Amino acid sequence: MEYADGLPAPQRRRAMLTIAIALAMAVVGSAIANVALPAMAHDLGARPAEAVWVVNAYQIAVLMTLLPFASLGDIHGLARVFGIGLAVFTAASLACAMAPSMGALIAARVVQGLGAAGMMSVNVALVRATFPARMFGRGLGMNSLIVAASLAAGPSVAAAVLAVADWPWLFALNLPFGLTALAMLRSLPQSPASGHGFDLPSAVMSAATFGLFTTGLNGLSHGEAAPLVVLQFVATFGLGGMFVRRQLMLAQPMLPIQMFRRPVFALSVATSVCSFLAQTLASVALPFGFIVMMGRSQAEAGLMMTAWPVAVAVVAPLSGWLSDRASAGLLGGIGLMVMTLGLALLATMPADASLAAVTWRMALAGVGTALFQSPNNRQMLSAIPREQSGAGSGILATARLLGQTGGAALVSLVFALTEAAGVGRGVLAALMLAVGFGALGAVLSSLRLMRR
Repeated sequence: MEYADGLPAPQRRRAMLTIAIALAMAVVGSAIANVALPAMAHDLGARPAEAVWVVNAYQIAVLMTLLPFASLGDIHGLARVFGIGLAVFTAASLACAMAPSMGALIAARVVQGLGAAGMMSVNVALVRATFPARMFGRGLGMNSLIVAASLAAGPSVAAAVLAVADWPWLFALNLPFGLTALAMLRSLPQSPASGHGFDLPSAVMSAATFGLFTTGLNGLSHGEAAPLVVLQFVATFGLGGMFVRRQLMLAQPMLPIQMFRRPVFALSVATSVCSFLAQTLASVALPFGFIVMMGRSQAEAGLMMTAWPVAVAVVAPLSGWLSDRASAGLLGGIGLMVMTLGLALLATMPADASLAAVTWRMALAGVGTALFQSPNNRQMLSAIPREQSGAGSGILATARLLGQTGGAALVSLVFALTEAAGVGRGVLAALMLAVGFGALGAVLSSLRLMRR
């Protein structure tokens, strides 16, 4: 049933539970396979370089299709696209668990990524339709809590499963949760269908642009031939330019370019990308610092890393409540300054720092992340008309994935450039880049105070 301003409280709780189950599956699905890559390569007779595509294929499939699925959400209804994505993700999980070869597993992960994109592309738009406008920030805080808790639990869940079972169970465990969420889909808010057609050329150009951008970054970070990398980036910007020009000519664009003419919206998107660049640079580089430089065990390194998402999970509900009452520019600026301070303290801590000393620095960065995330997401989506909520949700998810993909590629590039100087130099350089992006994000967020 459709409501003008959110759902009644009982249905709202059921809707958020449905969204939470599906979102947790998608978030955990993006990282849970990392732990089992060696076992997958061994069991399926594949080289480690091939096994890495179990992760890459999922991420690329998600990034390539976020905007097309977001457009389909506006055209055919948010709940319908979310439900189809959930069904595809659940079925692909079974295919992953039963894959007889590495090629079949990678193909199943591509399909699983398509299902995840269907859910992620409209997730925040569904939260907007679920909560009254006055409580939208609170809903986003819950959303951030789900993501942070899933990120924190992912490695532990994977390790626990692999301790008692083989790697296919990592995917098979999605089945009961997916079927449960599918049975609860009727609780989701039903948004009106826009009725306009789906623009296939825009979808193809969008997918090709982000796909080439991702493969180009991977090629740059892994030392591929320079002409091939340059060709991929040239094609990326050429197709991207064609895509933008087409959007400007359409009455119902897949990507509402006109929104970027509003300084507050453009600053919010840029701030989001900077935030995720900083977070990913730190989260990928720090384990090398903990294990190689500080001599910590994998268990200790995992405990240190967990402090960040745990802090996000604790502070996210408060951040969501504050975002309904205070300026996103102010809260976002403070949050990113706190996160940047935490990153700077991590970059300058001594090699013999205690577990407690590392943990509170990680937690400080997590607190800053949480203070930034909900207010920024609220301002981004609130600037989009309700009938284009799917597109707004797709932009938000794309900004996050661009930051994460770019951050991971930058760490690989920095490590390659500093290889002769040792791992320590690479970790320090990556953390200083993270500090730089965090500080840039704080400045961009604060500029929104002048544009209100």
